[in-house]
Amino acid sequence: MSPGSSAAGGQGQRLLDIAPMRRSALRLLGDAGPEPAPVEVEALIHRIRADVKALIPEVEKAAQARPDDDIARYCALACVGEAGLRLNARLTGAATPLSLARRLARCLFALCEHYESLAEPMVCVLCDGGITDGEDSAPYGQITETGVVKSSRAHRGCLPQRRFR
Repeated sequence: MSPGSSAAGGQGQRLLDIAPMRRSALRLLGDAGPEPAPVEVEALIHRIRADVKALIPEVEKAAQARPDDDIARYCALACVGEAGLRLNARLTGAATPLSLARRLARCLFALCEHYESLAEPMVCVLCDGGITDGEDSAPYGQITETGVVKSSRAHRGCLPQRRFR
């Protein structure tokens, strides 16, 4: 655990240390290195399951703290639902322990991404000021140079003063 404060953990609370969680996931998903031995796969499955179980309530709590219309909230909650399904998945005739482990690892990696993104404070893209809990804000899409729509938020008071770039 590493100290810090954020939307995910609240002021003065400790955050989960996700670096080792990522390393576990990357051991199964990374291109580097040989395929893990069956004994190592079983150990990784147990470790990744424990990490997913630890992250689910934290990501859910951080997502619930966001406004109802926040896209990051919606995506994180969808990932939490998928993670619950993956935790309950069992081996079938078509699945191997390695394929199950890789599915769990992708789920863990996604939860880590959501945990980090939700931990960042919300910032108004129009005035660059922080958006605090309970402050009136709205979703605000921006089109990047590559044509991708990036979801963000803006203070409602800043919307009439939009900047066009």
